[in-house]
Amino acid sequence: MRNHLFSVRTLARQERQEFTDLLDGLSPQQWQAPTLCSGWTVRDVVAHTVAYLGQTRLGLTSAMLAARGQIDRLNESALRTAAGPEELRGLMRAGVDPSGVGALYGCRVALIECLIHQQDVRRPLGLPRIIPAGTLRGLRLIASDLDWSAGHGPVIRGPGEALLLAMTGRVGAIADELQGPGLAQLAPST
Repeated sequence: MRNHLFSVRTLARQERQEFTDLLDGLSPQQWQAPTLCSGWTVRDVVAHTVAYLGQTRLGLTSAMLAARGQIDRLNESALRTAAGPEELRGLMRAGVDPSGVGALYGCRVALIECLIHQQDVRRPLGLPRIIPAGTLRGLRLIASDLDWSAGHGPVIRGPGEALLLAMTGRVGAIADELQGPGLAQLAPST
């Protein structure tokens, strides 16, 4: 079990490092560009991604109570207090190693957060990447560009990146990249 947790932590650290490297190369215009997160710019997505670094479970619980249990309200508060690109890049770089709430569930929170939100930024900016096969563990899909499959039930086939985005509610952005009878079970959303 310990080796598996170490590998998830390593994957999370690698994902955050790659996201940080991406941010280092963005122009001021790209920081203001829209993302796959409806109504959020690149700056907003990055601010959200670093908002919970170092936050404890107790701190998150307190913040959730203050937001009356509404995640959108909690996120809005984080976005209002967030800094500009330079500070956000620094926070991301300083938080490469999962900590606080991001270290929950064996660092899976940090891994998923950066894996998904990096694609939320990359796709609209036209900066694709191939997601390493190891980061797709646990999904019930068949990747057409990787030697990977998992799960049982109706088949959904497509590139690993598109499958991941579909499983996180971004079907509208990638539906044309997926095939199979299982696709009908995914509700398009952004």
